Amino acid sequence: MSVTTILLEWFQKHGRELPWRQTRDPYAIWLSEIILQQTRIDQGLPYWQRFMQQWPTVEQLAAATEDEVLRMWQGLGYYSRARNLHHAARQIVELGAFPSTFETIKQLKGVGDYTAAAIASIAFDVPVAVVDGNVYRVLARHFGIDTPINTNEGKKTFTALAQELLPTAQPSAFNQAMMDFGAIQCTPSSPRCDICPLQETCAALHENRIDQLPVKLKTLKIQERHFAYIYVRWQGLTVLRRRSSGDIWQGLHEPLLIEGSTEHVEDRLREICPCKSSQPVIPIRKGVKHVLTHRILHADFYLWEPTEKPTLPPDYFWIPETQRDQYAVSRLVEIMYNAL
Repeated sequence: MSVTTILLEWFQKHGRELPWRQTRDPYAIWLSEIILQQTRIDQGLPYWQRFMQQWPTVEQLAAATEDEVLRMWQGLGYYSRARNLHHAARQIVELGAFPSTFETIKQLKGVGDYTAAAIASIAFDVPVAVVDGNVYRVLARHFGIDTPINTNEGKKTFTALAQELLPTAQPSAFNQAMMDFGAIQCTPSSPRCDICPLQETCAALHENRIDQLPVKLKTLKIQERHFAYIYVRWQGLTVLRRRSSGDIWQGLHEPLLIEGSTEHVEDRLREICPCKSSQPVIPIRKGVKHVLTHRILHADFYLWEPTEKPTLPPDYFWIPETQRDQYAVSRLVEIMYNAL
């Protein structure tokens, strides 16, 4: 029995039941794929449900404001996904219909090869193979391939192999089978080799290389940044600014920020925010470590309640505290709000 047949039979018995698999609506499928980039299913599912309830069609999502989309996305992280999602929704509306080929779907903002292949195959039965972390792992282990997956050669090798295994009559089922097999059976650690239907032909199992495959070159340089956030409270008002374009949290809001060295916070605050009040800043929480893909953030949180209204730095503005939840913020700022 071929690898393809075994995987399809396995999927029939063990495939995950997910709401976006109960439809051929490309909008619902696309939305699930964008949400599940860098996000576990159990975390992403409620977001998908809320998006579908709030904006059941791509036209309704396109008509929303970016602020509304960012607020709905809040807590998922990687906010460029939300901005791209909103931009792509407007692209689709301009086109007049959801694009239906791999090449045209890939032209949507925020859609790469994997996402385009998933949407094309699942929504439109286009015979194009998906290749993601799960697929790399299954193929590398089963066929004993040690070409690094994050090289051009590796991407070409695994894409060609996945495409070769893909049954043209069942692209949707096969692609979902590969995803689920990697997520449930051939997991990164402690894979279930003892009950694996591919154990007889798995090179990594027979060569005792399960923990060595797939191979990935270490190329990521982690950057560390230090933040001091100061929550300003004056007569029921507080201070925010919206982060500018080209930034990790573009479009999100945040309280007064001092970046760099977090020493002498009070002196630096009075330099950028002149005020006659002598009220000190009060530490709320210190040494918060927030880990992102490419950087580690170290943050201290403070509260400042001046008796006189301070002069704000450029880009900052006053809002009533009661309206604070109307402004989308990063997870780090959420932690600060909770600490208050």
